Amino acid sequence: MGDLSQPSLECARAYICGADKECYVNLRQKLTRPQFQKVLSDLPPCIVAMEACGSAHHWGRIAQAAGHEVRLIPALYVKPFVKRHKNDALDAEAIAEAASRPSMRTVAVKDEEQQAQAMLFRTREMFVRQRTQLINAVRAHLAEYGIVLPQQRRNGRLFAERCRAEFGTAPEAVISMVEAYLRQIEAVDREVAELDVKIKKGALRNADARRLQTMPGIGPMSAMAIQAFCPPAQNFRKGRDFAAWLGLVPRQHSTGGKDRLGRITKMGQRDVRKLLIIGAMSVISASERKGRCEDLWLAHMLEKRPRMVVAVALANRMARRLWAMMTKEQDYEIQVAA
Repeated sequence: MGDLSQPSLECARAYICGADKECYVNLRQKLTRPQFQKVLSDLPPCIVAMEACGSAHHWGRIAQAAGHEVRLIPALYVKPFVKRHKNDALDAEAIAEAASRPSMRTVAVKDEEQQAQAMLFRTREMFVRQRTQLINAVRAHLAEYGIVLPQQRRNGRLFAERCRAEFGTAPEAVISMVEAYLRQIEAVDREVAELDVKIKKGALRNADARRLQTMPGIGPMSAMAIQAFCPPAQNFRKGRDFAAWLGLVPRQHSTGGKDRLGRITKMGQRDVRKLLIIGAMSVISASERKGRCEDLWLAHMLEKRPRMVVAVALANRMARRLWAMMTKEQDYEIQVAA
């Protein structure tokens, strides 16, 4: 854990506590945000531990600029160290106790550019959900008047055109309200299209994203999501650790020397995991359209397992290969069956 001769600082909301190298608490204090920033700048270099929650990366960057070692700990790992009741003081002590463990896993502090990319993806995802919500509302309202519209969630403009063509004998009040919905759908659809263009342009400018796209099943969206959400590949010892961090490994409940493996854990970053599985399904669909599969492993798996199970297994394989590409800074080498 480095030099622990200096006191370490743990922050839980507006409450801080300091602990020495023996993890004995010698400081408890409530601070406002400006006061906390001043404490970080005045404190000699030490270990600053916080829960990996909202604004933690911002404070982590401030602490790093002041010369401190930052450890962001997931709240799930801090919870077992909370003594009895829950309050700010006990939370801060629990963070101090968790940070003292040499095997404790931490979250890498993200820079501002990486967080901006993550915000781009989060905004797009929110707009897509809103568009789906508006479309479902229109379909439900018109169904009350016998107008049944097909599901159309990918293109708001086409849905609006189909909806206006099916108005029929609906009352004027209903038509005016539906028009308000359709204007909102078209506006959100334009925003989603603009965000898609930004993501694609970002993938063209980023050398690492261009390298990742050399793998089949990885497009601009997946490549930029990996750059935005995943920590540096060097933080993982091997590709299996990266796949496990994404949650693409079986959940274990083993005991007595008997292995019991269940469904995938779904731990880690869900956006990247979802995109990898979608990319794996696209690779499987492409091989089925061609009528042949150049990957012998994939062809053998498709003969024995359901398509979704094979897609998850292929996503795990893709994750391990992506880790190798990022660590070695090499493009994907296409392996063709003899």
